[in-house]
Amino acid sequence: MLARPAERFPDLFGENTFLQKYPYFLPCAIPATFSLITWVVTFLFLKETVPAPISIGRLLNLTADKKKPTLQNDIGSTDPSVATTSRQDENLDNDRPEAERPLPLRSLLTPRVLISAGNYASAAFVDIAFRSTQPVFLSTPILLGGLGLPPSTIGKLLSIQGISHGIFQVFFFAKIHDRWGSKNTFIAGIISAIPVFLLFPVVNALARTQGYSLAVWLAVGLQSFVGISISLSYGSVFP
Repeated sequence: MLARPAERFPDLFGENTFLQKYPYFLPCAIPATFSLITWVVTFLFLKETVPAPISIGRLLNLTADKKKPTLQNDIGSTDPSVATTSRQDENLDNDRPEAERPLPLRSLLTPRVLISAGNYASAAFVDIAFRSTQPVFLSTPILLGGLGLPPSTIGKLLSIQGISHGIFQVFFFAKIHDRWGSKNTFIAGIISAIPVFLLFPVVNALARTQGYSLAVWLAVGLQSFVGISISLSYGSVFP
């Protein structure tokens, strides 16, 4: 919706030479800024729930564990505080319940975890494929297999789709999951991708023969609505 702002909003951005030269900077900058704000808020204010978190490097054994020097380092060290700190860390680990101690990555690679992670990756692949293809299809000319819509119309369609997605998740996902179960909900989300992708050539065929008729918009609306169902797979992977 913010593409080519100098042309679409001349009163606000008509004299801005930067936006004239880079007409797609604004729609890229706003979500990037939102992601940056989310990262900053998370980094500064989100509480860490792990009693003694370890770094990614230590988790993957890429860096040395500075909090737990070896016994040889303790003996050879000239700083008595090193040995004291090491014993304190070891005592802290021993005092914590087993369930609260950080696990090495290798111990997490169980068949059930790998299956869940693989299912999540598959769902993400299908969902991202649709989200990436949809705006390209909507903007491609009809003669080349798309729908030939302007960026402003595409933005409105995607905005309505996003709002509908949020409403669907809040009010219907839990009820569907409780009724169908995790496995059936995940399968339903993946299967819904089949009609979603099949509707691409159907929409184009209707546009070629009828133009922007009611049937075309109904097909686009059906595709967007069914596409929301793909997200059912996300919430049902790790219950």
